[in-house]
Amino acid sequence: MTQMITMKSILSLLLLLTSAYAFTPVPSGSVRSIATSISTSTSFDRTVIVLDASKNRDKIASRSKWAASRGYGISAAGNDDSGDAGKSPPRLIIAGAPASGKGTQCEIIKEKYGVVHLSTGDMLRAAVAAGTDVGKQAKDFMDSGKLVPDEVIIGVVKDRLDESDCVECGWLLDGFPRTPAQAEALADAGVSADCFIFLNVPDEVLVERVVGRRTDPETGKIYHMTFSPPEDEEVLARLEQRSDDTEEKVKVRLEQFHANVDAVKGSYTDIYVEVDGTKKPDEVSATIVKAIDSVLA
Repeated sequence: MTQMITMKSILSLLLLLTSAYAFTPVPSGSVRSIATSISTSTSFDRTVIVLDASKNRDKIASRSKWAASRGYGISAAGNDDSGDAGKSPPRLIIAGAPASGKGTQCEIIKEKYGVVHLSTGDMLRAAVAAGTDVGKQAKDFMDSGKLVPDEVIIGVVKDRLDESDCVECGWLLDGFPRTPAQAEALADAGVSADCFIFLNVPDEVLVERVVGRRTDPETGKIYHMTFSPPEDEEVLARLEQRSDDTEEKVKVRLEQFHANVDAVKGSYTDIYVEVDGTKKPDEVSATIVKAIDSVLA
């Protein structure tokens, strides 16, 4: 009996002490210290998670903003009455010989429509770096010094076009497909385009453009001895010409280009747009934009 009373007394005393401690005021400095400790221990992890999760999202959002401004993609509100909301994003192909001005026009198109600019070389390197299945296959061929076969290239392209940025914002294939076989394989893979743009520049103009190119080895800037020579004599003295920018080699490259592109154009007759590439860049761009807008309307 005495033991039971003692135990009850002890328990009562413990409950009393616990209650008193729970309601004892804690100095404000201690509260701040505790809060700071908790914040410090969790803020870094939380920041890393947020940054990591938003890394690619920010990039896609940036492109989506451009696409949305043109009326492509799904309206966030779902009730846009403008008539443009819900349109599929642009799916474009551009082709042009070396020195046709294709690089300049690709930059303008990318800026204008917010599409993802894709070249075969960039896609192959990205797939290899990411270690995808087709990337590993491509790496095997590249490491052995062999040409990557069409079926592997098509796999790389198809995988890239299926990524969220291309699906949401559209894409611009730069110089691909290069052969009729690639065009057919692309179609078999379910990839279709809205517009095939061809920059037409006569061979004699292309040869003049290429042969006159010079590069400053110190800055990497490209000059042209006829159209845009450097004003500084010191820069002029150190300019270099690429080994393949000779007239003989350019003509060989142009023969190969024409043999392939003429056949590829036959696969896109219904969406083919030919643009005079001899005009000034802004005039060429205006023609391209008009053509793209007309097929996307």
